[in-house]
Amino acid sequence: MARYRGSVCRLCRREGMKLFLKGQRCFSEKCAVEKRSWAPGEHGKDTRSKVLGYGVQLREKQKVKRLYGILENQFRNYFEKAVQQRGITGERLLTALERRLDTVLLRVGFGSSPAHARQMVRHGHVLVNGRKVNIPSCQVNRGDVITLKPKAQKNQQVHLSVDLVSGQGLPQWLELDKESFQTTVRELPRREDIRLPIEEQLIVELYSK
Repeated sequence: MARYRGSVCRLCRREGMKLFLKGQRCFSEKCAVEKRSWAPGEHGKDTRSKVLGYGVQLREKQKVKRLYGILENQFRNYFEKAVQQRGITGERLLTALERRLDTVLLRVGFGSSPAHARQMVRHGHVLVNGRKVNIPSCQVNRGDVITLKPKAQKNQQVHLSVDLVSGQGLPQWLELDKESFQTTVRELPRREDIRLPIEEQLIVELYSK
């Protein structure tokens, strides 16, 4: 399966903001954005060009892809499915991304970063309604109960990643039991529940050209 293998800190620097892709390191003084806030590359520090039009839309799409840890083809598939559904396309897109199993693990703090949460699912440490699921893109539904296997609970802790970007803690559409490492999907996420710095309309405009 294709995946990004480069430095994730470069991605944060390219977007000019913390995407919290490195887990606890992002909360420390070692964070690359804190040390070098300019874009990566030989001329990144000297480049001051203003991004307009298409560039703004492209950067927004790239930022969302990196926040959720997915590549271009998969992201395009999410968008095309959102177009076919009723409702506002941008909101349907973000809702589908939030319902990914690895994203849910990240939101409740079982994973310290998107890559960590995805790895937990891939390695078979996660149960959904009592059955093992090893597909990170699996869509959760209302009433689903997500639990870590007993073996995975031993050295596990609830990380600070529940405060991802927004700093506002556990989303209202999820319920967490820290003692049993179990989370319940109370309802499907709405746009107001997705507390991320995203302007999804720019992505819709980009793909509509």
